[in-house]
Amino acid sequence: MTSETPDIIPFVSPIKAEILTQAELEMVKGKTLDLLNQVGVCFPSSKALDVLAEHGAQVDRANEIARFPPELVIKAMSTAPRSFILGGREERFDLVLDGQSSYISTDGTGVNVIDLDTREKRPSRKDDIALMARVCDALPLVSFFWPMVSSREYGRTAPLHNCHAGLINTLKHVRGGTTVHPRLAPYIVEMASVVAGNSAERIRRPPICANICTISPLSHDKHGIESALVYAEAGIPTSFMAMPTMGSTAPATPLAALIMGDAEVISAMVLVQLAFPGTPVFHAVFTSLMDPRTGGYISEVPTPSYIMAKQLAHAWDVPCLGGARVSGDAPELGWQSGYEVGLGSGMIAMAGGDICGLLGLVGSAMTLYPEEVILDHDGIFHVYEMMNNKGLDEIDLALDVIREVGPRNHFLAQKHTREHIRNLRLPSLLRHRGPDGQQRDPREIALEKTKQIAATHHPPPLSSDVLAELDRILERAESEAERIFGD
Repeated sequence: MTSETPDIIPFVSPIKAEILTQAELEMVKGKTLDLLNQVGVCFPSSKALDVLAEHGAQVDRANEIARFPPELVIKAMSTAPRSFILGGREERFDLVLDGQSSYISTDGTGVNVIDLDTREKRPSRKDDIALMARVCDALPLVSFFWPMVSSREYGRTAPLHNCHAGLINTLKHVRGGTTVHPRLAPYIVEMASVVAGNSAERIRRPPICANICTISPLSHDKHGIESALVYAEAGIPTSFMAMPTMGSTAPATPLAALIMGDAEVISAMVLVQLAFPGTPVFHAVFTSLMDPRTGGYISEVPTPSYIMAKQLAHAWDVPCLGGARVSGDAPELGWQSGYEVGLGSGMIAMAGGDICGLLGLVGSAMTLYPEEVILDHDGIFHVYEMMNNKGLDEIDLALDVIREVGPRNHFLAQKHTREHIRNLRLPSLLRHRGPDGQQRDPREIALEKTKQIAATHHPPPLSSDVLAELDRILERAESEAERIFGD
């Protein structure tokens, strides 16, 4: 038995915060160009260095460093598209990255789960991804599914199983490509082709995108950058994500860390544009902070660096993954996680990132409480309604009712009240009372709702032929992994 997946709701806000002026953005871009030209970036891949050298980068093969003349960067970035589509399984779930809307994403990729039934903390499994894909399929503000945890039972092929679990359990766009051994990346491309129907449709409306993280400071991962070239050749949109940590892997000032992360991201974009001009890419820099007391990781920095990163992406004329995040550093659900959700929800309204939000995890994106997605979605919905609840077309009708009721009366008996009060969305997790009349804990209600969705929401499955073909692809990928790693 299948369920209807509600239409997605893009987050459109009349507020757009601009921290950096146009002149300041041009200055920051200039500093990025200086870093790329004078310092360079490490590419520990002869394949990548060959592409860069062929197109005019200065390549030091002994140290695996590439330096980029500014004119090469500008020319390569001019071929990157400003707008493209991230496809859903149905066209009504397509996401158009043109800067007009923000699409809320889940966060990834954690490694621990608080079990939905036992409530014990355990290593994550593929079934957890399938569960969360179905839960997020039922939530209209979640437009983009990033597998929230990892299929840890599958070891080195976990990224392929993460992609598979997403593709078969939601109609929404799936972040399916990540860093894998480059000989495994073609199997992810093949899965995308099978779900799309063919390679041409995969390029027109790609059902997955990829994400490749840089290594701060100023370096790339060999398998990551070579996987990116596989994805780019297939036309799969790829975000490059820098995560500089101030004080350890980045300078201890936000703008300097942002510029360094920008150099890492732009160097990867230049590579794929030189190899495959016009391949869709998007930009992501998440600056964090080393806790000076413990050496620990703090994801939420006390500056508007996420908004500045979004501005910088758009200054390079590419879409942005970022601008705001809801997942945070709280070790478990409680006051801190609620604070981070509230702050992050407000940031979504101000930032205007193309893909943003990154909801559903705690502990610096390491741990999944399944009900957290419901709590986060509810918090974001409050902010969405605050930004979009105008109702200007109802004013004249309501004024007629006011005239009829007049002073010192009430509106309980009015037809207008009976008709319109049903349209007012009551907070789904707040002000609920139990049989004893006491207000219930919103987390308890969220857990019930999660279990209800898990039991009842089943989006239409892929055809049996497609499911069987996906299984065969995974079997071949597992065999290839055995040849590569000898496990």
